[in-house]
Amino acid sequence: MSGDLIQAILLFLGSAVLVIFSGVYLARYGDALADLTGWGRLWVGTILVAVATSLPELMVNISAVRIGAPELAIANIFGANMVNMFTLAMVALVFGSQWFFSRVAAEQGILAAVAIILTGTALLLGLFSPGVALLNVGLGSFLLLVAYVGGMRLVYLCRPTEPPNGAYASVPEQMSVGRAWTLFGLASVAVVVGAFFLASSTDRIAEITGLSGSFLGVVLVALVTTMPEATVTVAAIRAGAVDLGVGNLYGSCCFNVLVLALADPFYTAGPLLYTMDGAHVAAALVAILLMTMVLGQVLLQGQRRWAPVVPTMVAVVLIYLGGIYAVFQLS
Repeated sequence: MSGDLIQAILLFLGSAVLVIFSGVYLARYGDALADLTGWGRLWVGTILVAVATSLPELMVNISAVRIGAPELAIANIFGANMVNMFTLAMVALVFGSQWFFSRVAAEQGILAAVAIILTGTALLLGLFSPGVALLNVGLGSFLLLVAYVGGMRLVYLCRPTEPPNGAYASVPEQMSVGRAWTLFGLASVAVVVGAFFLASSTDRIAEITGLSGSFLGVVLVALVTTMPEATVTVAAIRAGAVDLGVGNLYGSCCFNVLVLALADPFYTAGPLLYTMDGAHVAAALVAILLMTMVLGQVLLQGQRRWAPVVPTMVAVVLIYLGGIYAVFQLS
C-alpha cells in the first residue's frame, strides 16, 4: 500500500470521525432548541433535526463539486437516501417491526410520499435535463427548490395535532437558548471542516485505487454522512419517540434532494444534475423502491393481515445490499 493511499485513508477516517461526532451534537443541541424555543419535536424532527443531521451531505456535496467531483456529490445524495431506509429497516427489526410501525403516525406517510416524489423528480431531471442554466444554476435545481418548499409546507399543514410520542433527549437545567445556539453553531463549523476533508480524501482514494467516485459516494461517503441520522434515530426509538426517528430519516431524504440544488451554484462546469450517470440512476431507483416499501408499512400501521412486516424489512435490507452491488457493476 502506497504512502499516498495510507495518508488519504487516514485523512478520510479522521474527517469521518469529526463528521459523525459533530453531526450527533448538531442533533442533540437542535433538540434542545426545540424544547427551549417551544417549536415541538415532531416538526423539528422533520426540519431542524433532519437538516442538522443532513448538514454533512450538504458540506460534502459543496466540497465535492468545488474540487470537480460531481459524480461523488450526486452519488452521496442517492446513496444517503438508500442508507436512511436501510437504517429504518434495521431499527424496526431490532426493536420489533410490528411494535415499531404501530406507533408511527399515519401522517408520516405524507412526509414519506414527499421524499419519494422529490427523489423521483431529481432522477427525472437528471435523465431529461436540457442543460439550461440561469446564473450558473440549472433549471432543474430551481424546480427542486420549489418542490421541497411546497412539500414541507404540505407536511406542516398535515402534521398531527397531538403532542409527540415522547422525547429522545432531556435538556439540562443549565442549558439556555443562547448556549444551545452557540453549541449548535460550533458543531456546524466542525461539520463544515470535516466534510471538506472527507470529500477531498475520498476523491483522492478514488484516484489512487481506480475505484469510481460514484461507487465510493454511494457506499463509503453515504454511510459516513448518514451516521448522525442513524444515531439520532436509535436514540429516539429507545426513548419511545418513534415519530421523531421516522421524521428524521424521511425528512433527511427530502433535504438531501434539496442539497443537489444548493450545491449546483458551486459547480461551474454546468448544471450538476446533468452529470448523472448509470450508477446514479441505479442508486436513485433503489432509494425510491426502499422508501416506497417502508411507506407501505407506515400506511398499514404494521397490520400483518395485509403485509408481513418482518419479511418486508428483511427485503429492504437485502435490496439495499443488492443496490450496492448494482452500483459497483455500473461504476
